[in-house]
Amino acid sequence: MTNKFTRRGLIATGFGAAAFAALPQGALALTDAGARALVDKAVAEINRVIASGQPVSGMIRDFESIFRQYADVDLIARSTLGADANRASPAQLAAYTEAFRGYIARKYGKRFNEFVGGRIEVVGVKAVKSWHEVQARVDLRGEAPFDVRFLVSGRSGRDLFFDMVIEGISLRISERTEIGSMLDRRQGNIDALIADLRQAG
Repeated sequence: MTNKFTRRGLIATGFGAAAFAALPQGALALTDAGARALVDKAVAEINRVIASGQPVSGMIRDFESIFRQYADVDLIARSTLGADANRASPAQLAAYTEAFRGYIARKYGKRFNEFVGGRIEVVGVKAVKSWHEVQARVDLRGEAPFDVRFLVSGRSGRDLFFDMVIEGISLRISERTEIGSMLDRRQGNIDALIADLRQAG
């Protein structure tokens, strides 16, 4: 993964970047207006953190709060395990979800300093099958603007992000690949993965 993609990946992961084993089905009564309202709120929170001037530790704390509030963390975390989620116990899944949330916050939250002077702007929304796609433009200092798509579903009972696509690259797929590699290095030991995720990022 290039540094450029990692910087861009920060935005996407802030909204729930991670891999799903399958796209959501049977979403609830989500509307264009509802999806855009969710993204508008999340974008406002991200822009606030970018402009806050606070220490990195504070950015990480705020980043985790945004991820918890606007992303379907349970589904995202489970999807990053892929088929291995089926052999995990309920206690393991709960512990993994908590560890994954902290891992994501540390991994990407500490990069917020690189976004000082930048801004995200929502520019459009459309329905796609059982979810909605909200388009945004990201302006980073010293780089050309680029597009990000926020995928929103009402599957969990309320409107939440389940993926981000940055210039054709799905953050849910890239994060699933990363977690899969970590699990392989631990010979498939989910408890060892959880322990390491609590320290990683």
